[in-house]
Amino acid sequence: MANSVTQEYMQIPAVTRAYTTACVLTTAAVQLEFITPFQLYFNPDLILKKYQIWRLITNFLFFGPLGFSFLFNMIFLYRYCRMLEEGSFRGRTSDFVYMFLFGGVLMTLFGLFANLFFLGQAFTIMLVYIWSRRNPYVRMNFFGLLNFQAPFLPWVLMGFSLLLGNSIVIDLLGIGVGHIYYFLEDVFPNQPGGRKLLTTPGIFRVLFDMPQEDPNYAPLPEDQNGISRNGQGVEDNGQGQNDEDLQREEN
Repeated sequence: MANSVTQEYMQIPAVTRAYTTACVLTTAAVQLEFITPFQLYFNPDLILKKYQIWRLITNFLFFGPLGFSFLFNMIFLYRYCRMLEEGSFRGRTSDFVYMFLFGGVLMTLFGLFANLFFLGQAFTIMLVYIWSRRNPYVRMNFFGLLNFQAPFLPWVLMGFSLLLGNSIVIDLLGIGVGHIYYFLEDVFPNQPGGRKLLTTPGIFRVLFDMPQEDPNYAPLPEDQNGISRNGQGVEDNGQGQNDEDLQREEN
């Protein structure tokens, strides 16, 4: 059972696994009173004057105390983060991390003027928005009450948040940042005279992308014949079997 759970956990894509785990552990630490939300929230004065740099990250990791809102956000975060990583970002981990960085920086800049303390929900809405725009023909069902196309999902979530009495500033921020990324990445480069403005730095590709085999690579002759470079013979099972078959035919 334990091995099955571990195996299932390790099958989650790396970025999705890291981010959702960090969110769950942060919430657990607050619930167990190891830390308090006051040590996590976004505060420009404390960041600049007290050098509490960690607040730039921790404000994206806390979704409130355990409850319906936390579970709701975790489900959507895990689902759409994983679908993006396994879908349009499949094999492009560096681009996915760069999208995280781009969205986080923009939200932080907007957070300076909007007086927001935690930006995790906005980040989730950004992921949902990007996924919905890249899958426009997917039919969605919201709690069995509404049926709609995927691009309407962020707006449905914002309406649901409004019904619960929450501020929609966070949702609007996530939608806005998501649209900026979508426009710069998917729309503008395909316009007449447009070009790609978001280019993933090379260091990201070195750190996060798996090295790909060169399709033009040609192995050395001794490697092809199953002979090691130190001169010692290494018999290739397939070749040996073929030689035996030829000897039998000659006999």
